[in-house]
Parts: sequence; structure tokens; C-alpha cells
Amino acid sequence: FVDDRNLLYALVADGPLKTFCYRRLSYLKNKFGLHRLLNEETESEAMKNPDISCKRDFYNVRKVDTHIHAAACMGQKHLLGFIQEKARKQPDRVVLLKDGVKMTLKEVFDHLQLDPHYLNVDSLDVHADRQTFHRFDRFNNLYSPMGASELREIFLKTSNDIGGEYFADIIRQVETSLVEQRYHFLELRLSIYGKNYNEWESLAHWFTSHKLQSTHIRWMIQVPRLYDLYKSKGVVNTFQQILENVFLPVFEATIRPNKHKDLSLFLRHITGFDSVDDESKQEAGFMKKSSPTPDEWQRPTNPSYTYYLFYMYSNIARLNYLRHIRDMNTFTLRPHSGEAGHHDHLLTAFMLAENISHGLVLKKVPVLQYLFYLSQIGICMSPLSNNHLFLEYNKSPFPDYFARGLNVCLSTDDPLQFHFTMEPLMEEYAVAAQVWKLSVCDMCELARNSVIISSFSHSEKQHWLGASYREEGEEGNDPCKTNVPSVRVAFRHETLVKELRILCHAFSRDVSHT
Repeated sequence: FVDDRNLLYALVADGPLKTFCYRRLSYLKNKFGLHRLLNEETESEAMKNPDISCKRDFYNVRKVDTHIHAAACMGQKHLLGFIQEKARKQPDRVVLLKDGVKMTLKEVFDHLQLDPHYLNVDSLDVHADRQTFHRFDRFNNLYSPMGASELREIFLKTSNDIGGEYFADIIRQVETSLVEQRYHFLELRLSIYGKNYNEWESLAHWFTSHKLQSTHIRWMIQVPRLYDLYKSKGVVNTFQQILENVFLPVFEATIRPNKHKDLSLFLRHITGFDSVDDESKQEAGFMKKSSPTPDEWQRPTNPSYTYYLFYMYSNIARLNYLRHIRDMNTFTLRPHSGEAGHHDHLLTAFMLAENISHGLVLKKVPVLQYLFYLSQIGICMSPLSNNHLFLEYNKSPFPDYFARGLNVCLSTDDPLQFHFTMEPLMEEYAVAAQVWKLSVCDMCELARNSVIISSFSHSEKQHWLGASYREEGEEGNDPCKTNVPSVRVAFRHETLVKELRILCHAFSRDVSHT
């Protein structure tokens, strides 16, 4: 792995290769502009023709929010209404054990000197503003309504003194709205921290006891990169302990499902793993062959992004082999990557990940961006989220990625912090369409991409996109399902094939000369 990564490093830094990739990317962008000029009316007519589109439009094609965190999947107005409803209907319910003292919901609000009846969206204080730009620490504090950790514990945690009931209730309300909308789907992230061995069983019990299975939601596990924090608090001694706490329970439930029924059932609804944290943090150093093994890593410093991902990938690969031979569902690795920080993160993700979230740093690395294009690795982008944290909206590389043909889709990340409406995914599409003048065809293509990138099952994708969706080119597109004209899909495929042929021709010519 290290040898291959070093080879990629050399390629990314090669001057002539940078020039070649930059020119190819510029060509791809301009070629798409020419395609629009020549074929925009043809695409529009195809979408208006009921015999071709089968009465489909942007509103009734399937869209998957491929990157969204469960603790922020609701809107701020939704959360406020939920808190006020519980405070009104269950004021005397014991919801918190603090310093050995049981507290009712009313007592919690009295302790915080808050009257839930007079709260408004502004006092909830969960929405990102100018103060969070390049301040990930401030952004993390927004997960606590009114800045009160007690309210976060009560309403947005799976493991608390009420068994995560309120959190399950609000997710169920989100799921109900998805069913009503019919064409929207989510891939929600839940956290496993790796602090102790029982996290999985606790999370699985919360999931099964509250019956959160849904045809509109799939679940992913996000693993925060917080070894240094746990080490400083004496929670773990080595990095190996985190890996064991994250993966051993899953291996155990895979081998002995009857002994771990809740966890075995929960794992059927898990589609993959994510790795999350502030990517702008300074890292101790790159992973090398001489780096300590996880059981030897006793340093107080955090391992690098590459170190985390490599050992996550190694465990997932072995886990998938075990689950595959037992006819169980398998998992993908779909990390946050390239939101900020060094392009080493993206290089590692290119080698190990199924797809990524963000990918902003790709715009600075033409060789890697071209490789992502050739490989069609999915990139789930959240411009509204980036606008508040790391990159202003008008500087987002999203329209360039899309024009060049990278496999991008739109996602919300954290509706609680970044969106205003009750349909955050539609809000994400609407803002992008207005700012970058996306056509209906563009938005339907992005919706189709989101389904392909997602980890929903093969049979579900066949139902949503057409039985032959895995075929390349227009043979894999059913306009009656996707509302994407075949001329657009054919253009994308033919352009990609041409780029691959250029490389193959250059390689064969180089071989013949040697």
C-alpha cells in the first residue's frame, strides 16, 4: 500500500503530468459547454415528450441524500417544535440523571433558566453563521440547542437516561415526511466512537427497540478520528483498542448472529463506514512502512488520516469476505475527504474508498482530479455546508466538476445547521440551480448520480433507474425512470471512452518505442 501511495505521490507532483491533466480537464469543461449549445433544445424536447419521459419530471425522479448526519437530519424549526411539544406534553417525565439527581424535563428547563413556550428559532442557536467559517470547533457546538449539552443529551443522543426515545421519535417524524414526499431517500450517519466494546450493542438495541427500519432510509456508521482525545483522558491506551471496539463486535455478530440478534438485525440496514473529523487539523506525519502497528501506537498524538483509513479498509475487507460467504450484506468505505487539509487525504481515498464526501481540495490537484474522473469515483458535495465552513458558495468547484463529467451529486450534510426549509435536499438543488443556472436535465442527471452513488440495494436501483442501469452509455439509461435524455448519457459515456482511449494509445505508443 505504501509503495503504491508513494507512486501516486510522484505522479501528482510530476510537472508535465500536471500540465497534461490540467489541459484535459479544461478541454472536458469546454466540451460540455459546446454540448449544451448544440443539444440543449434536443434535451429539453426529449424531457417534454411524454412518450420518452413517461410523465417524469425533476419532482418525481428518485433522489438520495448520500451524505447526511442523523443528529442534524431535521430542520431547526422542526427541532424547535419537537422540543416545545415534549415540554408541553411531558413536563414531569424524568429525562436526565445529573450528579446523581433525577431531573424532569421541566426541571431541566428551569435549571437552564429557559421557558420552552417562549423559545424561537433564533434562541435555539443551532444554525451556522459567519462565526463558523474556518471554525470547526464553533460548528461542533451548534449540535447543542441553546448551547446546553443537557438538551443535546436528551434530544439528540441514542444512549441516554430515556433510551434515546426522543431522538428516535424525531427521526421517525423525518421518515414520515420522506414517505409523504415519496421520491426522497436518506443515508443517515450514526456514530461509533470506539471508546468501549458495548457501543454497538447499545446502538443496535436503540435501533431495534424503536423499530427504525425504513424503506426510505439506509444507515452508515461514522467513526470520528478522536484517538488523541481518548488517550489524553485515559479511555484507551493504544490505537488497537479503538479498532477492536469498532470492528470486533461486528465480526462477532457476523460469526454468531444468533447470539447477537439485535446487532445482527441492525447490521442488515448498515451500508458502509465513514471517517469524520476536522480535516484542517495539523497531522503528526504521513504513514510509512516504519510506522508503529496499531497495538504499538501508544503516542498521545493522533494517527494520520491515511493511517485511520488504511486500517478501517483492512478490517472492512476481511469483514466483507466473512459476510459474503455467509450470504450477508457487505459494507463500503465512504469517508469524508478533501473538505480541507492536505491532498494526501484524497490520494488515500482514491486508493481505498468507494466514494467520498466533499472533495473540495481536488480543485487544487489536477492529476488527482483527472484520476477521479477516469475512475468515476462518486463525490457527494454539499455547497451550502461548505459555504459556512471552508469555502464560499461562489468559489465552489461543484459546477466545474459537474461540467467535466466527474461523478458528483448534491447532499445536505447537516440540515439543522445549514438549511431553512422542511425539504433540505430540494433546497440544496434549488440554490445550486439558481446560482449556477442548472437546467432541469442537469438536476435530473445529478439525481440519477445520487442513486448510483448511494448504497441502496441493486434491486432498488433497478426499480428506480431501470433494469439495465449498470450498462454503460445510453443502454444503461431509462428516461422513463430517470428523466435524463439519452443524448446526455451518451455524451458523458462517449467523452469518458475517448479520454481512456487517449491514455491507452499513449501507453501503447510508449511501449512500442521501448
